[in-house]
Amino acid sequence: MNITLKGRSALITGGSKGLGLAMALAFARAGGHVALVARDQGGLDKAKAEIEAAVPSARVAAIAADIRTPQGCRDAHGKAEAALGRVDILVNNAGTSQRGPFLDVGDELWQDDLDLKLMAAIRLCRLALPGMREQRWGRIINVLNIGAKAPLATSTPTSVSRAAGMALTKALANEFAPDNVLVNALLVGIIESDQWVRRHAADKRNLSWEDWKAEQGRSVPLGRIGKAEEFASMALLLASDAGGYVTGTAINVDGGRSPVV
Repeated sequence: MNITLKGRSALITGGSKGLGLAMALAFARAGGHVALVARDQGGLDKAKAEIEAAVPSARVAAIAADIRTPQGCRDAHGKAEAALGRVDILVNNAGTSQRGPFLDVGDELWQDDLDLKLMAAIRLCRLALPGMREQRWGRIINVLNIGAKAPLATSTPTSVSRAAGMALTKALANEFAPDNVLVNALLVGIIESDQWVRRHAADKRNLSWEDWKAEQGRSVPLGRIGKAEEFASMALLLASDAGGYVTGTAINVDGGRSPVV
């Protein structure tokens, strides 16, 4: 199957590392142009250089913005349009795993999590959808996690934010399908990313990265944790014409770990 994004432009939040960077590389290798959005300009510049080295023909914009705020979302979208001409594909990928015992999580953490994961996606969708509707082609991919379907104890606020993101996915898919704007969610299990690198670094047992990954992979039916490139391949399919009859879905990319289909 020849999957191409030739002539398409994507805005990817959380795009400077981990899954965001893996998706940006996959999109660029398929002929697309990418706008990377994150807060750290240094990390963005490094990611931009990596993509340009791998795909010299790609146009890459590195946009520092705090999308927890309405102005940050406007800045991100406006600069992406200015750099790439338009936004055909929006990937709402920003977010970390904020979680803890429910009685220990205060209003400030709840609000921060909802602003970053839910409100940012809502605001960016609101900015991107008019252009997608006008050209009768668009793709929105919301990156969530399997806790959106099967929340565990001590998983708030992240599981609640992600569940809301799944509802947003379905509502937008139904509303904008007549405009050929497809909206889907990808639910992450345990996949190699910056988040898991940080968890390994915080582990006090001095396990090697390979041994630590092997240990984490034992809870996965496939027996290993996933690779960011594997996740990016699924995102590429949904972002392309090859995924043109898929909308309103929440796909587990988790090696079978979720107890819910």
